Amino acid sequence: MRFVTYSTAAQADPRIGLVVNGDTVVDLRAALAGTVDVPVKLIDYIAAGEELHAKVRAAASAGAWAAGTTSPLADARLHAPLRPGKVVGVGLNYVEHVEESSRTLDTDKELPTRPVLFSKPGTAVVGPNEPIQHNGAMTQQLDWECELAVVIGAAARNVTEGDALKHVFGYSIVNDISARDQRRSGQWFFSKGQDSYCPFGPMIVTTDEITDPHTLQLSLTVNGDQRQNGNSKHMLFKIPTLIADISSGVTLEPGDVIATGSPQGVGAAMNPPTFLQPGDVVACTIDAIGTLSNPVVAV
Repeated sequence: MRFVTYSTAAQADPRIGLVVNGDTVVDLRAALAGTVDVPVKLIDYIAAGEELHAKVRAAASAGAWAAGTTSPLADARLHAPLRPGKVVGVGLNYVEHVEESSRTLDTDKELPTRPVLFSKPGTAVVGPNEPIQHNGAMTQQLDWECELAVVIGAAARNVTEGDALKHVFGYSIVNDISARDQRRSGQWFFSKGQDSYCPFGPMIVTTDEITDPHTLQLSLTVNGDQRQNGNSKHMLFKIPTLIADISSGVTLEPGDVIATGSPQGVGAAMNPPTFLQPGDVVACTIDAIGTLSNPVVAV
């Protein structure tokens, strides 16, 4: 199933939507009123667990939606699917990106032996078509990274790799925006955690539709020109390893997001280095999920 958080011109309050037939969004709370108690927020839906999800799955299989509870997807304004309690980023998780980073960002040229982790706060999250802030007084090196996002469905603490995928609700897209000139003595939080530096969306696709997350093509364009093109099969540390490693010391909660790393092709590695500027539009596309597009706006 494909979940969004959306609003319409007629109904401005964001709500949970289920995308059906590729072009229609169902207002789940309205469509199932009186039969299934659907929360207002998607993060609360995920936290409610499998019993609620099974009821919605059954209703989706029946496919009979009451009049007035569906809208054309093209008419919907999509928001970030949810605001995570935490976003755990994974650095240097593709071989080619390790190499290009060692040349241009002063990182180690050797492949990491354990996942390289950092965090983004919930305040960094913006949705599709929402602006990425470019503060020229703060950065002249605003960069992009298209990444597969893992959305946690069930709390995970000290899980094994064999059980890790049982804790996943679904997958989405994160653009790991980075101010390369705001790294501080090797610390990445401020470089990657500023407001608007975590575009997220356009939807969450559940694990029943993406059964193998390590076969997905990732690409990124700036103003229509391709900058990144990779495949999740090239992750150094696969998703079960990431979940097991993170949960060994940090409890992952429903709605938390793991941004699993970027393939090669970041702006800092171009010759000459090329960075986002006000007026640019950056778009991330991942197979089976869709496209996350955001304008860059001066602030």
